[in-house]
Amino acid sequence: MAQAWNCSGLRWSAGGPVLQWVGGRSSALTWGKRVAFGVAEGGVRTCVGARGHACPARAAVSGRSRGARCEECARLDRAHSVAADTLADDPRPYRVYLAWFGPGMVKVGITAHERGSARLWEQGAVCFSWLGTGPLMAARRTEELLRAALSVPDRIPYGDKRAVRSALPASAAERAAEIAELHARAVTLGGWPESLERAPYEPVDHVEVFGLAGLPTAVGEVSELVAGGSVGGRLIAAAGPDLHLETEGGGVVVLDTRLMTGWDLVPADGAEITVPMREFKEMPGVQDGLF
Repeated sequence: MAQAWNCSGLRWSAGGPVLQWVGGRSSALTWGKRVAFGVAEGGVRTCVGARGHACPARAAVSGRSRGARCEECARLDRAHSVAADTLADDPRPYRVYLAWFGPGMVKVGITAHERGSARLWEQGAVCFSWLGTGPLMAARRTEELLRAALSVPDRIPYGDKRAVRSALPASAAERAAEIAELHARAVTLGGWPESLERAPYEPVDHVEVFGLAGLPTAVGEVSELVAGGSVGGRLIAAAGPDLHLETEGGGVVVLDTRLMTGWDLVPADGAEITVPMREFKEMPGVQDGLF
C-alpha cells in the first residue's frame, strides 16, 4: 500500500508556493509541474487541531470546510488571533496596506512587519502598497479609519478573487490605478494615530509571482475531496491558497489547497479529477514530497 501523506497547507515565500506536509517535508511548486494525488480509500477527513496541537478527539470534519477544524479547535485557534483582536498586547510592529484583487476589489488590512509580503501572497493580492507601520493597536485603528473613510472592506471573498484572475488589466499601472487613487486620498485624512509612521506610495505587482499573465479562464473549481477520489493537472498559476491546474481535455480547474488538509493523500501519477466539482456557469470577467 502506498505511503499516505497529510498536507498541512500551502505556504508562500520569495521562492514561490510550497506545499507543506505533516512531519516537516515540503514540495516546491513550479509552473508546468504535474500535481497529482489520490485520497486514501475509506479515509475520513479529520480535524487538523489548533496552534500546533493535534485535535484530542480526532474529530471528523466536512470535506467542504476550508479550515478543517472541529468547533472546539476552531475556537482555540482564534483565542490567540490578531484577526480576532485577542492579542492587543502584541509588542511587534505591524504594517497597514491597501491590496487590489481585481477591478472594484480593494481591501485594507494589517500584517506583522516581520512577515514582509507573505500575507499578501497568502491572500492572492494582485498588487498592493504599504500605508504605514506602527504598534498593533495603532495599525488596527488606522485600518478601521481607512475602512470607514474610504469605503473599502477588510475582506474580499475568495470566489470573487478567482472570478477575475483571467481578465485582469494588461499593465501593472492599470492594475495599480485604484490603490494609487485610494492611497492619495488616505494620506489627506485626519485622525491617523501619531505612533503610526506613514509609508509613501510604492506599488508592488504580483502577476509574475502568481503566473497570471495570459491565464486561461477556469471552467470550474474543486468543491471538496472525497475518499477514493483523485486530482491531477499541470500547474499553470497559483495565487493565495489556489492552484490553477490544466487538465487533460477538461480545461483549467482551480484547487483550493485548504481542502487538502486533514485527509490521507497518496501518490497517483496519472490521476484525473474525480472529486466533486463546481462548474462555472458563466465565463468569469471583469466585475460591474507527494509530487
